Amino acid sequence: MSDHIAAPTTGDPPETIAIREGEDFDQARLAEYLRGRVPHSERPLEVIQFAGGHANLTYCLRYGDVEYVLRRPPIGPVAPGAHDMGREYRALSVLYQAYPFAPRGYLYCDDPAVIGAPFFVMERRYGTVVRRAIPAHFGGGADAAINRRISEVIIDTLADLHQVDPRAIGLDKLGKPDGFMRRQIDGWMARYQRAKTKDMPVADEMCRWLSERLPESPTPTLLHNDWRLDNMMLKRTEPECEAVFDWDMCTMGDPLADLGTLLTAWVQADDSLLNSGQVTMPSMVPGFMTRREAVERYGKRRGVDVSTLPYYYVFGLFKMAVVLQQIYHRYHLGQTKDQRFALFEQGAEALFVKSKEAGVTMAV
Repeated sequence: MSDHIAAPTTGDPPETIAIREGEDFDQARLAEYLRGRVPHSERPLEVIQFAGGHANLTYCLRYGDVEYVLRRPPIGPVAPGAHDMGREYRALSVLYQAYPFAPRGYLYCDDPAVIGAPFFVMERRYGTVVRRAIPAHFGGGADAAINRRISEVIIDTLADLHQVDPRAIGLDKLGKPDGFMRRQIDGWMARYQRAKTKDMPVADEMCRWLSERLPESPTPTLLHNDWRLDNMMLKRTEPECEAVFDWDMCTMGDPLADLGTLLTAWVQADDSLLNSGQVTMPSMVPGFMTRREAVERYGKRRGVDVSTLPYYYVFGLFKMAVVLQQIYHRYHLGQTKDQRFALFEQGAEALFVKSKEAGVTMAV
């Protein structure tokens, strides 16, 4: 495998930026620490920041024409179990052997004296990250065949992850699959309570709904736990997967939780979130599969029963609402000055309402 990875090409936001205020660190100290620990680190180091992402901070490390990616948790206190750099490194240090879309993890550092937080360094991949719009070189949203293929790749790449044998690469002890969904429900409800900035009765109602209707889980698999299109990189010239990122919540557990999380971003024309600012994936372009078609494709590719998937879709909406609320909570306390987060409380409430609507219909 190459010592470096290639750059995502994307129009919104720009790929890299000058390091944001309050998110820099002692670059000389980092260079000293890395020297001799990763290939080519004897060269001068240049550090810039990737613009994307709302939680973990990601930087490009340039040693001349060789590049790596450094990931660290966000500034300030983080929720217990969240932004786990050690877990992400553990997964990426071996997952690439069985799953070629996982960038290789090279080094993990748990000493906060180096940059102020634990971090790891991984391979960099080059390709296209699709965010809110289909890029022009993929038809700009007008090519129904390409749009269809992109939606298929999202599902197929997830299904293939769930087919990986974790024992073969030593990841079968990652997490505790027994009782996974019960812990997930309890854990996300507790996270919401810690991140509350105002009373939201609909959120409390959905806590009860999820707890009372928990289905029996299928056979556990490796989970990504934050699967969505903009955590995936397509190849530069064709709509096929190049890489999958953001593995800090990777674990063993219920695979339908991954699919339910993905569907929260799979907005359709009849959705109440259409005009709420929560549309993060171009799933309404011609040819893109519907949520129902996506679920059916996943079930056929893996040969599994997906009849309980609507519950996981409701849970996915609830979980994403809590994520927004956690990010807003940090902004509310002044732990981050990033103005992108100012409206996240409103976004969280809209997602709690959507989870209730989905729970009433029990349909994706």
